[in-house]
Amino acid sequence: MLNNREAGGAELDAIFQALADPTRRAILIRLCEGPASVSELAKPFAMSLPAIVQHLQVLEHSGMVRTEKIGRVRSCSIEPAAVRLAEDWLVRRRTGLERRLDRLEAFLKKP
Repeated sequence: MLNNREAGGAELDAIFQALADPTRRAILIRLCEGPASVSELAKPFAMSLPAIVQHLQVLEHSGMVRTEKIGRVRSCSIEPAAVRLAEDWLVRRRTGLERRLDRLEAFLKKP
């Protein structure tokens, strides 16, 4: 059994769960361009506004999106720190894998 006790484990679980859905990934891509209202985020999707709000709640729970109400409009923006957490986790895994592949290559090149 794998030990999933590393620092940030629960946060990473929420982030990768949020990233598992293509609609949420599309919302994040849009928010990389800058803040947007919920209505603006909903326009390209063939789903109800409440469905978009549910996706935004998952993204908020993961920490990747922050929302705030300004008057009657709910504005959403990306939270770079959470995105960086997932990126750092992936980089650590990639670096270890690359080192193992380099060792394998060196071993295979030995006469």
